[in-house]
Formats: sequence, structure tokens, C-alpha cells
Amino acid sequence: MTAVRTRFAPSPTGFIHLGNIRSALFPWAFARKHHGVFILRIEDTDTERSSPEAVRAIIDAMDWLGLDYDEGPFYQTERMDRYRAVLADMLERGLAYRCYMSAQELDQLRAEQMIRGEKPRYDGRWRPENALGLVPPAGVDPVIRFKNPLAGSVVWDDAVKGRIEIENAELDDLVLARPDGTPTYNFCVVVDDLDMGITHVIRGDDHVNNTPRQINIMTALGGTPPVFAHLPTVLTPEGEKLSKRHGAKGVLQYRDDGYLPEAVVNYLARLGWAHGDDEIFTREQFLGWFDLAGLASSPGRFDPDKLRWVNEEQMKRMDEDELGRRLVPYLARAGLDPAAGPAPGPVAALLRGRVATLTEMADAAHYFYATIHPSPEQLAEHLDAASRPALRELQDEFATLEWTREALGAALKAAAARHGLKPPQVMMAMRVLVAGTRETPAIDAVLALLSRATVVERLAAGLAVPV
Repeated sequence: MTAVRTRFAPSPTGFIHLGNIRSALFPWAFARKHHGVFILRIEDTDTERSSPEAVRAIIDAMDWLGLDYDEGPFYQTERMDRYRAVLADMLERGLAYRCYMSAQELDQLRAEQMIRGEKPRYDGRWRPENALGLVPPAGVDPVIRFKNPLAGSVVWDDAVKGRIEIENAELDDLVLARPDGTPTYNFCVVVDDLDMGITHVIRGDDHVNNTPRQINIMTALGGTPPVFAHLPTVLTPEGEKLSKRHGAKGVLQYRDDGYLPEAVVNYLARLGWAHGDDEIFTREQFLGWFDLAGLASSPGRFDPDKLRWVNEEQMKRMDEDELGRRLVPYLARAGLDPAAGPAPGPVAALLRGRVATLTEMADAAHYFYATIHPSPEQLAEHLDAASRPALRELQDEFATLEWTREALGAALKAAAARHGLKPPQVMMAMRVLVAGTRETPAIDAVLALLSRATVVERLAAGLAVPV
């Protein structure tokens, strides 16, 4: 069996969103599943719109998601000599020809065809068999066109869409090179795929119309077409094509917003592929299960709420020390010093399940790493004549108490009982004094993570405030 070789071939003409990067995820997974080769190819022939910043964003997004490539990145702009050599060979072999039809003539032809209700297309007037006796007009730089077969059809069994057949009569002679000699997209793709030995092309279904043209060119050059798998479009919740114009965010924005790369990979995989009813899975499980047969044939709708849920579930499953390590840069970005409080791992373990992202986790963890400032309103509400004596006793008791969650919880309940209070009355007041907020996990767990000195100091400061 021929070794699997797949590729991701983005155009660096704008920011890369989740719909774009999904076209990297599936060929990467297929190559990894079959111990093959995954290639990154940058299709940057649109020099006016391509930018180094967009290339960097593509590479950084793939690196963040762990979509490692084995070869590349290859840049089409660095392969121009190769394209010119193939064009010259095709002209010499009669596989392509020079067409002197001007842009104005082509526009006029198409307008006339549309008036007659015909499909607008080039009429083949400069094909060698049609151009006998024609003299190339002066001052017109020709394009180079592929001599497409006139009879028969192009047939392929798409791994997602099934059998597709296009009559050659429906295809006109594709332009391979522009008047200035620069090669066109469809031609470069074919040369690249042949030179790089691509066995499977897994890409968006916006390329379906290009496929029969590419197959014909590849066949003319003596190559064997790869297996094609055209992925349905990713839609917004409203049913529009996912794009920047319709609210799509760049892939790296999800990193900045505190999503785990494991969650994004999990979500994107599930958006266009299924393995039974499994919703949450590891990267290793995904690679073990992945096959082309599981790819969906209908468009998936991007659901930001579902992505948040997947991220939350992935955080729940992550080792707490690793989750803590992932949390550290978000603490720093929130202006918090991870060294000023407890180890991030136990903090992350305590807070997960209450938040959906690492950014939210860092915000929720502020009282572990920064000075707190209880609001006068909260102090007035929870630190009253009934609860204050119990809290003063706890302040003294905490100076020598065994510093475990169990002992702290027992002390809180005992203080409430001694003063005829319900435990929540004491616990809520303790939250406000020690965390500066009424919203925390179980307060005995919070106290156990904070140091004894920090808790006693905060109790003393809060109780000294007159209410």
C-alpha cells in the first residue's frame, strides 16, 4: 500500500478561523492514523493579499493546536521556476496552448452567451485545431490554457460526497498562466500535489468545482489523482458560512480567551465527524478512531455554547497539576502573582466545574493571589452583631487549629452552633472577610488552600472595620 501523504494548503490572505483550521485537522489526523506524512504548503501566489503576518498566524495556530507537520512549510512563490518548466513542457507536448483572446473579447463573449441563456465560458477559438490560419494579434500577451478533453467525463468517488461525475463538455479550457506568465491556482495545486506525492486531498467543499479540472490536468501530466474528501462548510448558528464578516474569531483568539487546545481539537473533530455518540475524547482516542467514513456529508453549525461546554469538560478531565500549569499565564495576564498564593494546581482543581475557560478561572482565583477589598455593602449585610462574635472566636481558633479542610469545616459549624446561628450565616460572612466575595467554592476548601497567616490577617482586617 502506498504510504499516506496529506497536506494542508492555506492561502495567507487573511486571518485563520475555526472553519479554516478544520481543513488542517482532518488531513493531519488521517496522516497520523496511518503513520503517514502531513505537509504544510502555503499557497501565496496572490502576492497583493498575502502577508507574512497571515503566514505566522497559520503556523502559530497549528502549533497551538498540536497539528505538527512533517514537511514544509513550502511556499508556492518559491516554486515559480518549477511551474514555468512544467508549462513549457505542456506547450511542447501539445497539452496546453497560447490563447490571444483579450479580456475585452472574453467579456463580450460571455455577455452574448448569457443573453442567449447559455453558460458563460471560453469557446476554444485558439485551440490549435480551431486556430488554423489565425494570426496572433499585435500587442496582446497571451494566456496559456489547458487543452481540456472535449469528450467523456471526469469521475471520482469522493470519500465524503460519494460518486461525482462531470461531463468534459461542461468544462472549458482552464487558464494555466496569466498574460504576465504567473501561474494560476488550479495549475500550481496540481504540480504541487504531483511533486509532493499527495495521496489524499481532504479539503473544503468550496473546491469541488476545481476538482474535475485538477484531475484532468493531473491525468494529462501522467499522474494518478489522489483520493478526494470534500468537507461540508462550517456554518454560523444562523446558517451563514462561517467567516470574519459573520462573527468568526481567529483561532488564536480562543487561546487568548482561555480555551484548551485539546478542547478546540475535540470540538472541531466532532463538528464534522462522529464516532458513535462520543462527545468528549482525548487526542489519542480521536486519532485511534478517525477514519474518512465518519466524516459528515452535511454542514456543521458552529455553536459557541457547545465549545464552552467541551472546554469545561476537558478541564474537568485534565490532571490538576497540568491544569494549574496552563492557568499560570492567565493569572499573570490578570495581574496576579502565582508565587503570592497557593500552588495553581489545587486552585485549578477547586475552581473547575464553576468556570468554562482559563480566563474565567484566573478571574475567579483573584482572592488566592491578591489583596482583597470587601465592599462596605457586603460587610454590612453579613458582618452583623450576631455573626461578629463567632468570627472573632474563629480568628483566635485559627491561630492554632490543624490546617485541613475537615478541621476548618468542623470549626465553622461548631462556632455557628455555639452562637445559635445557622452554618451558612457564618460561612457567608467568612467568604466576604477572607475572599472579598460571596461567590466561592466551599469555604472550608478555600480556607484550606490559603495559608493560615493569610486567613488570620484577613479576618483581623475585616473585623476591625466598623459597620
